[in-house]
Amino acid sequence: MSKLNLSIAMGNYDRTRALLDGEVQIDGVDPVYMTLSPEEMFFRAFRSVDFDISELSFSSYLVKHAKDESPYIALPIFLSRAFRHTSIYVRKDRIKRPEDLRGCRIGIPEYQLTAIVWARSILSDDYGIQPEDVTWVRGGIDEPGRPEKIKLQLPPDVKMIDAPADRTISDMLDRGEIDAFIAPRPPSGAAASNPQVGWLFDDPTAVAKDYYRRTGVFPIMHVVGIRKALAEQHPWLPAAVLKAFEKAKASALHSLSDTSATKVTLPFVEEQLKAARDTMGSDYWSYGVDANRKTLETFLRTHHAQGLSKRLVDVSELFHPGTYESFKI
Repeated sequence: MSKLNLSIAMGNYDRTRALLDGEVQIDGVDPVYMTLSPEEMFFRAFRSVDFDISELSFSSYLVKHAKDESPYIALPIFLSRAFRHTSIYVRKDRIKRPEDLRGCRIGIPEYQLTAIVWARSILSDDYGIQPEDVTWVRGGIDEPGRPEKIKLQLPPDVKMIDAPADRTISDMLDRGEIDAFIAPRPPSGAAASNPQVGWLFDDPTAVAKDYYRRTGVFPIMHVVGIRKALAEQHPWLPAAVLKAFEKAKASALHSLSDTSATKVTLPFVEEQLKAARDTMGSDYWSYGVDANRKTLETFLRTHHAQGLSKRLVDVSELFHPGTYESFKI
C-alpha cells in the first residue's frame, strides 16, 4: 500500500526540525513540508484550506470550531507557547502601570489573535482592565491595511476602529497617536528605537514567572489541525501525527540538553533550561490533553468571555477523539 502524500504547513522550529530533516517519520505518510510564517499559514488555512495538515492559530480555530465551521479538527500539539507579558508595549511617557490603560487607545493587528486574547486575559484577571475599558485600533504591524482573517461579531460594548488606511499601528505608536500596542511581534520602524516606547512591565520575565506560579498556566498559542474529511477517511492518521510530533519535540529537547556545544545561538542556555525545569517541571513544553487541561480550560473560558467563541467549548470536544489517549509500554 502506498503512503499518503500530504501537504503539511508549519513553522521552522527546533521542535519540528526532526520532521523536516527526515529523522522522524509520520507513519503511513509521505509528507510535503512547507515552512511558512504564522500570518501566511493561518490566512491560507482558514481562507482557502490550502493544506492537508497545518499549524493553526488556537483562537481562530476556536472561533470556527465553536460554530462547527472549522475545516480542520485540531490535535493537542502545541507548536507555539509563550507568556504574553512581553507582547504589551506602551508609551512609557504616559503609561506607568497596567491600570493606566483604562480609557486608552490600544493598537492591535487582529482582535482575535491568540496572543492578544491571552494579553487581554492578563489585563482583565490581574489588573481589572476589561476589553470594553479601552478603544482597540486595528491595523498592520509592518504594512497598512491588514484585514481580520475571519469574520467576527464582537460584543456591543467593545469599541474597535480601523487605523487609517495608509498607516500602521507601529507608526501610530511612535507618533503617540495610540497609547499602547499588543501583538505577537514587536513594533517596527521608528517605534522600535523610540525611547518613549517600551514594555508595559519593566521586568516581564519576573511578572510571567509569578503568573505561572499563581495559575499553573503556560499559554498555548498554536495547535495542529488535520482536514476533517481526511481524518474521517483515515481515522488512524491523527494519532500517527501526534506520535511523530511528540518524537520530534523529544529530539529537540535532547539536543538542547546537550551543551557540549550549544545548539542555540544564545548565551546562558544551560542556566535558562535549568530555570525552566526548576519552575515548570521536566516536561515544561508538554503536548497532549491531560498535562495541559488547566491551560486549555483557562483559554476556553477566556475566549468565550471575550465574546469570540459563541458558546463555551469543553475540552472533551476540542480535539480529534483519537488523540485523547495513547498506548503505554
